[in-house]
Amino acid sequence: MKKIYLVLLATVFMLLAACTSNSADDAGKEEAKAENKESNKKENASDTYSLENDGVDKAAVKKALSDFPKEVPERVITTSVPLTEMLHLLGVTPVGVPTSTNPLPADFDSIKKIGSPMSPDLETVVDLKPDLLLGSEALRSTLDKSVEGMDLATAYLPTDSFDDLKLSFKTLGTYFNKTKEMNAVLSPLLKKENELAAQSKGKDLPSVMLMIGTSDSFMVMSEESYLGSLVKKLGADNIATSALKVKDTYSPINMEDVVVADPDLILVLASGDHGASEDMFKKEVKSNSTWNKLSAFKNDNVHVLDYETFGVTSINNAEKALTDISTYFYK
Repeated sequence: MKKIYLVLLATVFMLLAACTSNSADDAGKEEAKAENKESNKKENASDTYSLENDGVDKAAVKKALSDFPKEVPERVITTSVPLTEMLHLLGVTPVGVPTSTNPLPADFDSIKKIGSPMSPDLETVVDLKPDLLLGSEALRSTLDKSVEGMDLATAYLPTDSFDDLKLSFKTLGTYFNKTKEMNAVLSPLLKKENELAAQSKGKDLPSVMLMIGTSDSFMVMSEESYLGSLVKKLGADNIATSALKVKDTYSPINMEDVVVADPDLILVLASGDHGASEDMFKKEVKSNSTWNKLSAFKNDNVHVLDYETFGVTSINNAEKALTDISTYFYK
């Protein structure tokens, strides 16, 4: 009898434990649901951009600002075309700008040219007596070696992608206390981002392959490229990342893999001044019948893009770049 009593007692304890466990699990699930709802609310709230919620990482801006001198300099030289353009939009006039085939603001035509972005003329730099050299983050190590030994403060900002441009522009606007000028540029850009986000809701976007022509071949572009960052911003699938699994920003084309991925849309960035021309791309297609197997070719969905809009990173042209490229996705 005693054994039966003990068995019954053990069974009761097991049932109580199971109920407690289930209650805890249910409570945990409810808590998780509540957290997910709250998380979704936050995500949905951040879907709409504004000057207060511009999508720029505040921590990244703070980190970028830490690279600048505490005292705002009076004599700035810049080796970057995108950053030179930003200074112009903010109403900050440098004493030296890069020598480049890419266009600089016309208002800066009379400003001293200091040489190429990668290798500025040190004699010219010294003569200008700058108190800050502003350059592209991608060239930090190269420029640091160039000015090594000089008593010159340096600061570097990223300029490779769409989000890089927003980050760098906000950093400069904040540093030079040019909030009004900064917001005048950011406001329409944020408005455009909101418009395109609304336009894409509920739509199945095409898969896309991005190509760029070099002097002797064509390569695929990942989302790390400027054009790739625009496609990512629109929410489309770049097969370089999803299917081809490329590691670099620009990678050689493997046609077997491309045929398997079979992109719906192909966008080609070609310029005779900066690499392969449109004619070279047409010859490439003509010489390799594999291209014609792709859905993009069968459906006449291959487009050559304007290099000036999509080949050069520019905060001033970013709204146009987003608008123009969206026409291929939101027809």
